[in-house]
Amino acid sequence: MTATPFPVGEIVAARRPHRKDAARNYDALLAAARETFAEHGSDASLEDIARRAGVGIGTLYRNFPTRRDLFESVYADEVNALCRAAVEVADLQPWEALTAWLDRFAGYMVTKRAVREALNDESEIFQTCRDSMYAAGGPLLERAQRAGVARPDMDFADLLRMVAGITATAFDDDAQRDRVLAIALDGVRTGR
Repeated sequence: MTATPFPVGEIVAARRPHRKDAARNYDALLAAARETFAEHGSDASLEDIARRAGVGIGTLYRNFPTRRDLFESVYADEVNALCRAAVEVADLQPWEALTAWLDRFAGYMVTKRAVREALNDESEIFQTCRDSMYAAGGPLLERAQRAGVARPDMDFADLLRMVAGITATAFDDDAQRDRVLAIALDGVRTGR
């Protein structure tokens, strides 16, 4: 897989400020929002997000004039990270590349649930993110199938729905989630 830019990367780059101090604040706000939304859902306090980021509420609104702008930016940033992760793992053996990416996808699902509540599935950014994610992760499954290490009777949408279903369940801790995911992936892996 080459380092071909995905459409979501263009969205992320266009939204990120160019000045170093402004970019630092923007990144801090995204990180704080990601954590806060994961903990408190889509109704999380914007003041709490600004406080966690170490900036004033005015800085938050300067970067994200509406709550929706913040949701879209967090979502696009997460999907962009998934796309970069697909490129980073592409040189691993087919099964290891696929499972490394799926582990990252499972972590992303926590943020996605909170943010998706606020976004319409029909929104342009949602579709761009979905297309980018499929373009990044789909080839990893196809490569594993061609190598004979993943079952050939499933497609990428099947795999994502399975992982999304698993991550939607409440677990005692991350270790339990990882065990359950590993059990499910045993059903994807072929005997080779």
